[in-house]
Amino acid sequence: MTITDTGTVSWNPEALDEILSNDEGRPVLFTNARILTMDPLIGAMVGADILFVGSLIVGVGPGIVTAAGDDNAIVVDGTGTTIVPAVMDAMALARGRSRRPECVATLTPGNTSDFLVVPDELADDAPSAVATLLTRPEQVRALVAAGSPVLWDGTDVPGRATAPETGFPAATDLTGSPRLGVWIDRNDFLHQELTADGRYDETRGGRPHAYQGRYWIDGDRIDYLDDLGFWTYGEFQGDELHHAGYVMKLG
Repeated sequence: MTITDTGTVSWNPEALDEILSNDEGRPVLFTNARILTMDPLIGAMVGADILFVGSLIVGVGPGIVTAAGDDNAIVVDGTGTTIVPAVMDAMALARGRSRRPECVATLTPGNTSDFLVVPDELADDAPSAVATLLTRPEQVRALVAAGSPVLWDGTDVPGRATAPETGFPAATDLTGSPRLGVWIDRNDFLHQELTADGRYDETRGGRPHAYQGRYWIDGDRIDYLDDLGFWTYGEFQGDELHHAGYVMKLG
């Protein structure tokens, strides 16, 4: 840690610069930290490292730093800090998960590199570390989302991703979209028409206008807001639309 001319603490500024300019896909290693993985097998470790490449965690545990030079890794000194998942699995904390693979967002190799770094004194356990983010964000050393810094030394990272705005997305003219038309399930029970003005109209078992409402497409996800007020969703998989247990194709 260094002290700037203004008297404020600056935490690993050189490492942040390297991460932000990392166009070569170099690994990033946070080293010598206390890591609460929230994984029932790996558990908690002191003086440990977490290594990630892009959005993927590839290693957790002590001694990874010994290969940092070989791998041309960007090294972040985590001395005096605790690293926890940025997403807390309340069900797992309450021992409500019966199988390890069901635990959500653990700091486990193969999972997404979403984690929070706070000073040890503010992290008696993982929930208290997350509480620091919510109540004292200026004390956060780093918040990393899918491998990209969001907060660093208590301030927003330049060029950070912009959070989606609340409220309904603006209506989009979908004219010409290959996803418009009538989608029909395998049993010919559900017919769902998607129109260019962002409206859907379902026929179920020959009953017209069974459900109607608005829809929004984001990538392969489609969200529906029915005129009755409830929300539901679907997913485009190749030439199929999966929705509420139905598998549909364009008629």
